[in-house]
Amino acid sequence: MKNSFYKRSLFFVFALISVSKINAQFTRRDSLQGGLRIERTCYDVKRYDLNITINPEQKSINGFNDISFEVMVPTQKIQLDLFDNMSIDSIVWNGKKLKYNRDNDAVFVDFPERLTSKSNHKLKFYYSGNPKIARNAPWDGGFVFKKDSNGKDFIGVAVQGTGASLWYPVKDSQTDEPDNGASIKVAVPNGLMNVSNGRFLGSQDLKNGYTRWDWEVKNPINNYTITVNIADYVHIQDKMPDLDLDYYVLRENETKAREHFAEVKPMMECFQSKFGRYPFWEDGYKLVETPYLGMEHQSAVAYGNKYKKGYMGFDLSGTGVGMFFDYITIHETGHEWFGNSITSTDIADMWIHEGFTTYSETVFIECIKGYDDAMKYVNGQAKNIKNDRPIIGQYGVNNEGSGDMYYKGSLLLNTLRHIIADDEKWWSMLYNYSETFKKKIITSDTVIDYFNKASGMDLTPVFRQYLYTNQMPIFVYKVKGDNLYYYWENVIEDFNMPIDIGFEDKKIRLYPTLKEQKIKLKKLNKKSFQIYDNQFFVRIQEGN
Repeated sequence: MKNSFYKRSLFFVFALISVSKINAQFTRRDSLQGGLRIERTCYDVKRYDLNITINPEQKSINGFNDISFEVMVPTQKIQLDLFDNMSIDSIVWNGKKLKYNRDNDAVFVDFPERLTSKSNHKLKFYYSGNPKIARNAPWDGGFVFKKDSNGKDFIGVAVQGTGASLWYPVKDSQTDEPDNGASIKVAVPNGLMNVSNGRFLGSQDLKNGYTRWDWEVKNPINNYTITVNIADYVHIQDKMPDLDLDYYVLRENETKAREHFAEVKPMMECFQSKFGRYPFWEDGYKLVETPYLGMEHQSAVAYGNKYKKGYMGFDLSGTGVGMFFDYITIHETGHEWFGNSITSTDIADMWIHEGFTTYSETVFIECIKGYDDAMKYVNGQAKNIKNDRPIIGQYGVNNEGSGDMYYKGSLLLNTLRHIIADDEKWWSMLYNYSETFKKKIITSDTVIDYFNKASGMDLTPVFRQYLYTNQMPIFVYKVKGDNLYYYWENVIEDFNMPIDIGFEDKKIRLYPTLKEQKIKLKKLNKKSFQIYDNQFFVRIQEGN
């Protein structure tokens, strides 16, 4: 598995996890999917080798997954996962059919003998069935079966949050990724192509009306980003000095795709300069046209924005700045660094994926358009924030926090940049963060510890405020004569964030607390100073 960090501070435990609340709010299914029972932690997945046939007419799957694993703690039972609407045909180990019990979507596999620590094993999990159909992918997980304009099948799948076990047997937990990668072999009707993650190894006509398309992933991979994409694709090849670029698009869209994907190279140049080398260069980079909006499938990014700028032709920031790039291309590719390379242990910490990736949009804008446009864009996103509940969800029950993890998470990072107030240091910190935790599985604690140490500041109260509460800090001020009075309101007790003001062409840093303070500024009036609330995500309120 990727290097994992399981530390949980008492603050987070007591603030967020109440046994009584979990029992009332979550089900056994949630705990089985989101929890870390001994039947999960006792083994480490080394590799998946998936070999399946997809029948578009029947909307069915049949085949097997070879699951290679190392035993970490002696055991005679392990937990795998497969949605309970899918059939288990058999589970075979060392030529023997194993016994198993199903509990919701969990599959508890019994071995005829105790498996010893450090021993390596492989089992073959045969299965079949009709996987769940998504009503509104990618938000509602499942398969999408559509047709292109020529009447040919156009099929995709997206399962983030829902679970990869919706369509194949797997250890369905973000805490464990196959160290040695995966192979994905998918047979589809002749005349169609399947595109999956990693490198294309070749295809084989099975002489039964189906052709099998074989793909190989060299890197560890999130189970929810393993994917299939089935269509009458055209393959467009491009290249950067250190990276292969491949685009698989519907035949009808080849011309527009060649023009539209020109932004990939400047995007990659920007991201690699700010976040480090593309983390999966061994597997190459692909954009694959899909019958749904998009998803960060590792090395096979799902693209369904219909070759429009912005988000389906709209600017989510409302500033106009977001209309010069394709949101799906930029955002979903940002996930290659934040989500696919750096992964959260629990989906309760998904802001580690979405906050940093949403911020990558602002980073791209700054690379291409400059600082001022970047600030317009990131602050324009604030209108989408609801402050309905904390960004952090509840651990161990497959529970994400507020959707504010996207925009509020991004604005938190913009705020941190301006707290640090040293751009050279900030970009170095962000680059080193991406490199330090490359291909690792981490927690919010890990992120906070890193930024504390790298900045030389105690940023923990700032993180707690924005991640663990839904309260917006309010900077309250009033002007009396030459005195500016100010303090924080609606914040946690030890909130220690500074804020900058401008006065007579100078930037002045204030350190508000919950108690009113004052600073004397000669010839002060309400129009002679400004509060840099575009650099710090706060509300401004004039006091009495």
